[in-house]
Amino acid sequence: MTDEVELLNGMRANPALFDELGELSGSELAVQQRLRTKYDAALVRAAIAVQEARAKAEGRLPSAGRLWLTRVGLEQSTAWDVAQHKARRFPDGEHVFDLCSGIGVDTAALLSGGNVTSVDIDPAMLLRCQWNIETWMEDDAINSGGVWHQNTTDVLSLDLSGKLVHLDPDRRKGRDRPAKRLEHYHPDLEWMQQLVQTAAGGALKLGPASNFMQKFPHSEIELVSHKGECREATVWFGSLAGKKSFRATVLPSGESLAADPLDSWCPIADGFSDYIFDPDPAVVRSGLLDAVGEIHNLQRMDKEDEYLTGAAVPETAFVRSFAIEAVLGNNPRELKRYLRANPGRDYEIKCRHLSVNANTLRKQLPCGDGPIKVLFFVRSAGKATVVVARRINGRIT
Repeated sequence: MTDEVELLNGMRANPALFDELGELSGSELAVQQRLRTKYDAALVRAAIAVQEARAKAEGRLPSAGRLWLTRVGLEQSTAWDVAQHKARRFPDGEHVFDLCSGIGVDTAALLSGGNVTSVDIDPAMLLRCQWNIETWMEDDAINSGGVWHQNTTDVLSLDLSGKLVHLDPDRRKGRDRPAKRLEHYHPDLEWMQQLVQTAAGGALKLGPASNFMQKFPHSEIELVSHKGECREATVWFGSLAGKKSFRATVLPSGESLAADPLDSWCPIADGFSDYIFDPDPAVVRSGLLDAVGEIHNLQRMDKEDEYLTGAAVPETAFVRSFAIEAVLGNNPRELKRYLRANPGRDYEIKCRHLSVNANTLRKQLPCGDGPIKVLFFVRSAGKATVVVARRINGRIT
């Protein structure tokens, strides 16, 4: 039993295998040996891989314990909230081709608006996509507004002229780690650029650290963060492109800003104000830091650093806010002397461009019963500075 589709059908036909996996304890080898007395060895190995992927999907995908996943498929899949956000931008009632559909997260989100054709060269992955969509529908995780179709083929062979498309290219083809250069994606940069010219419109899902700058003229590039992590650079093109070149979106709040980076200017502060602000990574990567600063009356502390300062806390998800307690020189002795008199029970250390070994430094700092303090290692007017602050929003209080 070696064919992947056959293995999937075998696992689905033997739900008791997963029940037993959940009940057994001990090493993986011992578990495999016990299960092999009743099930084929390849089936057992495949079920263990699925169970491990399901465990990693807990809290990330609905109905995680019932999904049909692979480790790589899960790692490359779109975050659930990000997929829902993108799908809302596609027009209702239109047919969308979800290219390189993987385990089906984007397909599931797109189905809420209309008909979707999932395209993947791997028949086993399309089968997983089908079963996952069925599971999400059964559990009311999605409400399908359209009909789902599937096409087992290489996307390179399709004529997508005049179609609406969503593409999630393979960033790991022949690699242990995701590629950063679009030239190493599959489909590659040249094919994606051709798709942008011929399809009616759509979205390309790219890694946020990829070299997307100036690769897709007349398109809109949206940097999307989810819970503080920049998850995706979405290239919106054709009929779905916005009027501005860049957009930053913060999830789950949904706050979004579209602008051209060169249209805004944020002044450099003459010293520190009452607060220091840590911009969301989507704002930084999109180049819209000056736009956010201008809108919310904030100042940059240095032209080479991304931290902002201001006299009032803005009502926005684009920055995390901290009340400044002290401004010190970048001198370990001065910092330790201050903290001996004003210790915190723990320290969060932030730096963007200054070299700081946070783990080593944290062990050297005096601790007490005071609130958690945040230490910013920043440049202010070209000078390295340490800012001691208190978080006033976010996860750490």
